[in-house]
Amino acid sequence: MTRQLISSGSSFEQDIAYSRAVVTRDAGGDWIFVSGTTGFDYATMSIADDIVSQTDQCLRNIQAALAQAQSSLRDVVRVTYVVPTASDFPQCWPVLRQYFGDVRPAAMMISAGLLDPRMKIEIEVTARRQPTASQPA
Repeated sequence: MTRQLISSGSSFEQDIAYSRAVVTRDAGGDWIFVSGTTGFDYATMSIADDIVSQTDQCLRNIQAALAQAQSSLRDVVRVTYVVPTASDFPQCWPVLRQYFGDVRPAAMMISAGLLDPRMKIEIEVTARRQPTASQPA
């Protein structure tokens, strides 16, 4: 089994000693584990004030990590949402349907505090990509 570390370039990864995603490759395909991802725009290290915009940015950040692993949201099999205020979660549903409407991964939502009070949501995903003919197993 091989292991590939993926970085978004966020300073948080270096400061806290984690990877944006980790890919493990074996004969059955690739498991891609994407760390809890917030709504920070890593290019500007800024974050929107509202949960809907943050949800969209979270998923764009996750898409970028999955793309580095030659994967996509279509490969997501599990997603966990963490929101500090449970009553805010329904505001995210239209954005979640936009990204996961056809994929419909297994999901869980947890209401808990996040590291920075500006963070309104954190999303973690697990994806499974099957090997292709051109990809060595």
